[in-house]
Amino acid sequence: MTDPLDQVFAALADGTRRRILTMLLEDDMAVTDVAEPFEMSLAAISKHLTVLTNSGLISQEKRGRVKWCKLEPQAMKDAIVWIESFGQFEALNLDAFERFLDQELPPDAP
Repeated sequence: MTDPLDQVFAALADGTRRRILTMLLEDDMAVTDVAEPFEMSLAAISKHLTVLTNSGLISQEKRGRVKWCKLEPQAMKDAIVWIESFGQFEALNLDAFERFLDQELPPDAP
């Protein structure tokens, strides 16, 4: 998967990774602090962090002996711009759709 947008959406597809991103909204965090609320190994959390890093959603930096994670908003902004491009379509008017069905379907239709 080489398309950056594909990588962002693949990273966002996992609930654990979305929770990690939410945690990083507050501030940069050490990897051990990121792992603390999860009931999984540090190795498993590291794999999630690698996916987030490869997608550009976070960056990791070693400060002394501690590896820190930082939210990188630009990758999310690119995904938001892509999603918002679909905002040009009007929401489906369900009342109008129901009237259309009433006109087109025979009265005894289920």
